[in-house]
Amino acid sequence: MKKIFFAKTLLAALTAAAISAQAATLQSAADFLKAKDIKTIEFSATGHWFQFGQAPAPTLAWPKFDVSSYNASFNYEKPAGHVKIVRKQALEAGRNRPAPVEQKPDQYVSGTYAWSVAAPANSAPGTAAVPNSQPVAVEERSAEIWSTPQGFVKAALANKATEKAVKGGVEVSFKADGKYSYVGLINEKNQVESVKTWIDNPVLGDTLYETHFKDYQDFAGTQFPKHIVRKQGGYPVLDINVSAVKANAPVDINVPFEVSGAKAPTVNVEVSTLADGVYYLRGGSHHSLAIDQKDHIVIVEAPLNEERSLAVIAKAKETIPNKPIKYLINTHAHFDHSGGLRTYVAEGATIVTHQDNKPYYQKIWAEPHSINPDRLASSKKTAAFETFKDKHVLTDGSRKIEIYPIAGNSHNDAFALVYLPTERILSEADAYTPLAPGATPPASVNPYSVNLYENIQKLKLNVDQIAGLHGPSAVKLADLKSFIGIKEVGVNK
Repeated sequence: MKKIFFAKTLLAALTAAAISAQAATLQSAADFLKAKDIKTIEFSATGHWFQFGQAPAPTLAWPKFDVSSYNASFNYEKPAGHVKIVRKQALEAGRNRPAPVEQKPDQYVSGTYAWSVAAPANSAPGTAAVPNSQPVAVEERSAEIWSTPQGFVKAALANKATEKAVKGGVEVSFKADGKYSYVGLINEKNQVESVKTWIDNPVLGDTLYETHFKDYQDFAGTQFPKHIVRKQGGYPVLDINVSAVKANAPVDINVPFEVSGAKAPTVNVEVSTLADGVYYLRGGSHHSLAIDQKDHIVIVEAPLNEERSLAVIAKAKETIPNKPIKYLINTHAHFDHSGGLRTYVAEGATIVTHQDNKPYYQKIWAEPHSINPDRLASSKKTAAFETFKDKHVLTDGSRKIEIYPIAGNSHNDAFALVYLPTERILSEADAYTPLAPGATPPASVNPYSVNLYENIQKLKLNVDQIAGLHGPSAVKLADLKSFIGIKEVGVNK
């Protein structure tokens, strides 16, 4: 009798397991999520957003912002998306940051176009917002559409996904546009539990973009997760709690003419002479310096991406002909200031950077760059480094280039300035950005800039010009002092 009971129990358990396994399929998830019927989805949330690529130290997470409003609208048929956020940087223990300012990014994507709507930079208060083309954002914003539960399922069905039984459910995989791989986990409740894809980043290469979903609820007939966490580069970039969801409301996103008619962006590098053999390579939002040494060139900073670096390299060699680029001085690891470093490695230059940055660069540069291969991926060269902890000097026997850590600056823990003692020129990024002529000074003093001035005084640097790696032009030390509210005459004029 016991054997019969055991057999019946085992049969029931096996049957239940088979039903559960059968339930965890792409089609059953599509039915549960009503994916075929849902053409658009909108949802609202609050929580946190994190600034990707701007960690205050190479081993730390991206800085956190408090999100008071997050509204997303996605049209799966077009495809198109619109995300509008209201956020403010969160306070961090031990870091003296500028007073938080409320930000309201308004971001769009439609097909192969991406743009934001905002007032032009440095415009007067009340200036009307205009569309600004952002072609580099297409990958990430498209991934955001298909990294929603209904979006993933719809894309999986359209791209003839493969299914593989795994612990806890079924793994669904497909490739979109013949280029982007997607892998999702559907659990035994037919819920999309996670979605992974990979997008290109100039610093990280093939970057894992993973989204996790928890606490599904019925929102007016639509199953959707209450909690969404997204990670990029190993750390969270979004952590939100959903409060409202609406399916099949009109989501009409038309590409503005300012975007569809925009010419492909060109990389502009303008040269001005700061001193004999010292050249300011400006253009766009980020700048570099080229310094002429006896038998080589030293470049200060490799911002943004390979396109920018290639343009700067070409202009430097045009300005200082018949010499190789031997050194690239990197101020810090923030992605907008390190995105072009790999190009200089491929060029054969030695990367001069704070010692804390070296292991980070070695680790991330070993990752694949297959989505958008760059010159380093093709050359397979090994990076050469020259690192420092304290004062470091590069010299050709005549001109000295001094590099100092910017001690105690909350912007970054592995942060450097570059100083030419003979020319009395200082170059730095992010500690101080000179204002455009006529621009309104900030309402409160920027602690990064105060700290920079304190470092200049402590190091006894006799500064005449400051060639900021942001900003409209080189300025005098007096401009920095005025910026931080010092009106009296100091030691350095």
